[in-house]
Amino acid sequence: MSGTFASFAVRNYRLWFFGALFGNTGTWMQRVAQDWIVLTVFSDDNGLAVGIVTALQFGPTLVISPIGGLLADRWNRRRVYMVTQAVQAVLSFILGGLLLAGQMNLAGIYLFAALGGLVAGFEAPFFQTFVGQLVGGRLLANAVGLNSANFNVARMIGPAAAGLALAAWPAGWVFLVNGLSFVFTVSALALMRTGEFKPMPSAPRAKGQLRAGLSYVRRRGDIQVILVVIGVVSCFGLNSQLTMGVMARGVFDRQAGEYGVLGSLFAVGAVVGALFAARRHRPRVRLVIGSTLAFGLTAGLSAVAPTYWTYAGAGVAVGAATLTLITAANSTIQLSVPPEIRGRVLSIYMMVFLGATPIGSPLVGWIADTWGPRWSIGVGSITSLAVGGAAMIWAKVHWQVEVRLDHLLPPHWSVANPAAGEHLPVDPPKDQPEDQAQDGSGDQPKDQPGS
Repeated sequence: MSGTFASFAVRNYRLWFFGALFGNTGTWMQRVAQDWIVLTVFSDDNGLAVGIVTALQFGPTLVISPIGGLLADRWNRRRVYMVTQAVQAVLSFILGGLLLAGQMNLAGIYLFAALGGLVAGFEAPFFQTFVGQLVGGRLLANAVGLNSANFNVARMIGPAAAGLALAAWPAGWVFLVNGLSFVFTVSALALMRTGEFKPMPSAPRAKGQLRAGLSYVRRRGDIQVILVVIGVVSCFGLNSQLTMGVMARGVFDRQAGEYGVLGSLFAVGAVVGALFAARRHRPRVRLVIGSTLAFGLTAGLSAVAPTYWTYAGAGVAVGAATLTLITAANSTIQLSVPPEIRGRVLSIYMMVFLGATPIGSPLVGWIADTWGPRWSIGVGSITSLAVGGAAMIWAKVHWQVEVRLDHLLPPHWSVANPAAGEHLPVDPPKDQPEDQAQDGSGDQPKDQPGS
């Protein structure tokens, strides 16, 4: 099987992939429908209202994700994930029923967004670490990339389907469809052969385990760079649900169908970016920085796009840069962290990645209302270029690493040190703990238990 789809050789992963594809498609349908009814039904094209519902959807991650990360290092990941998927299905069924009955208002949408965010924030570390249990360390980077591709294939289908459904039927039906989609995910989890899971060590109960995750990150300069970059970009740049809605309505005067097309075209590029990252056996910090700069440039182009279709076309490039960044950041952390502490470190990553959204979304929504929709994208472009440039300078000064956008293309992962006339690893040994080379995170990851 080709390198891009190597993880498909694992039966449990195939079940996971296709079950999640249905679930993710339903989730994207609901997200588009939720933002659209907030924008058009429960507010007067108010970008701030959409920003608030997005903040409530991701805000609980700031509180619950560290706890989920600790428990992901202890509990049965498959069982917990089945329960959280079932809970999200129930929430979707209730919300859809209330919408169809005409018993919903903006405050109710806010409440359900917060409840769903609470479940998703707790679930995220279990989702991230469970992938390693399915495929093991050798295929982990590939599986993470394919997961991102999965998510964005769903993002191609979901918004377009939601746009058609919203144009033809009441919005409540979209939420009911999302509830049904979770059945596929739960069924796939139930059909897995648990005897084929890769063993992963569990963290014993002890005092200070949450602090241990923070202490580990403080010793890892490469992870700190990733967290700073992903936090800034997530806060100000990764607000496409909001910015696409206000651009479609406020700049191009389009309706639900065209709004769904924007999300689908963004997802086309995102799939390309995810598959590109899936081919990399060992993503590095350099790819994270390079894709951050690429995101800033492409977002800036989309902000000044003169027509609906040029804006839609720019969204393909933005999607590719976005998913290259996200997948590279996720894979780099997963492959370089020992399995017994991986859940806690990933919970910190998810707290920064998703937790930055509640801070940025209301601000970006306010910018859209005050300065115009184009500036809601422009602020993300400017801040992404700034943090990417700062990270590039920091890497050059501290690690003698040069980051260029053309590094996004070739599969050569070492970089030349002009002064010494040699090749250096992108992740510098001085910022890595001594045990990192033992957990399968070197240049040739080993498929050992739990990695």
